[in-house]
Amino acid sequence: MSNAVHWMLEARIKDGEFDNFKIVMHDMVKSTRTEPGTTNYEWFLGDDGKTLHVYERYVDSEATMTHVAAFHEKFAERLLSVIEPTSFVCYGHPDHKCRAVLDGFGAVYMDQVGGFAR
Repeated sequence: MSNAVHWMLEARIKDGEFDNFKIVMHDMVKSTRTEPGTTNYEWFLGDDGKTLHVYERYVDSEATMTHVAAFHEKFAERLLSVIEPTSFVCYGHPDHKCRAVLDGFGAVYMDQVGGFAR
């Protein structure tokens, strides 16, 4: 079984903040692209132009912690001023230290019981 940690963040873009959202999203994608332990970092927008899903996957808890530290330092305030999180579901096997941090996002944890990733 993999040590990967991944999640789906669901959120709503705040009224009147779409242009600001696009700016911070672009900056976050550019920054995260430099993190070697990030394997997926994908943003999806619903047809309503407000419903947002962000899928992130990291090779392990250490890579997850590297990303979360950068997020807190560079982007948390900016992102949370333009979106309102509605759900945060974490998949995989974060270690205890990683779980303690993700708990701060209100994470719901799901353990893999079958299937595979290539």
